[in-house]
Amino acid sequence: MTTVRSLLFNILFGAWTAVMFVAGLPTLVLARGATWAMGRLWIRGGVLLLRLTVGLDHRVLGGEQRIAGPAIYAVKHQSAWDTLIFPLLLDRPAYVLKQELVRVPFFGWYMLRLGMIPVDRQGRGAALKQMVRAARAVTATGRPILIFPEGTRVPPGEQRPYHPGIAALYGDLDLPVVPVALNSGLFWGRRSFHKRPGTITLEFLPAIAPGLERRAFMEALKQRLETASGRLVQRADPA
Repeated sequence: MTTVRSLLFNILFGAWTAVMFVAGLPTLVLARGATWAMGRLWIRGGVLLLRLTVGLDHRVLGGEQRIAGPAIYAVKHQSAWDTLIFPLLLDRPAYVLKQELVRVPFFGWYMLRLGMIPVDRQGRGAALKQMVRAARAVTATGRPILIFPEGTRVPPGEQRPYHPGIAALYGDLDLPVVPVALNSGLFWGRRSFHKRPGTITLEFLPAIAPGLERRAFMEALKQRLETASGRLVQRADPA
């Protein structure tokens, strides 16, 4: 049954995405707010399809930890679901994403129009400087930054090294960092066809104030993010 439901979701979400991406093309030359409205409608449709076809819902804890205005959200990354949900939870977040994504037809056009921050992962120091410059411009408009510190989806219970990008943003922007834990990988795994019923839990954790030394910041971030994500995995709410 899981296979059938997953197949149905993939077909319907693919069709919904095609319709929305084509129908939304005029928003690329309108005010940016129109593009955001189209994007949020697309995400809401995807979330609804997950609930109706797969039986997969979500809940948000710690919403009061969100910060009005500019901040950095450092998110545990386990699933494609993580890349979808945040425009419904934050005010026009600017994702730090790999440069290859903005070269994808349609999807990349929307990412550029929405002011996301592409990074050349092979660019090393020059890429970090470019990312920080772009992040400064974004936060100057009052928007938050969203980054996945591990840089890729990691299965529940596993850890990868945290990339230097989060430390560069923390050190330069002088903004609080809000860790965001989740357990989405239990239900929609990395490179997995199957989507399983249940309830994904996402939790905003207390912010790390600016001003820490780099090593102390990275240790605090990793400890908070991994501990909370581990707890959510252990207490998962299956259907």
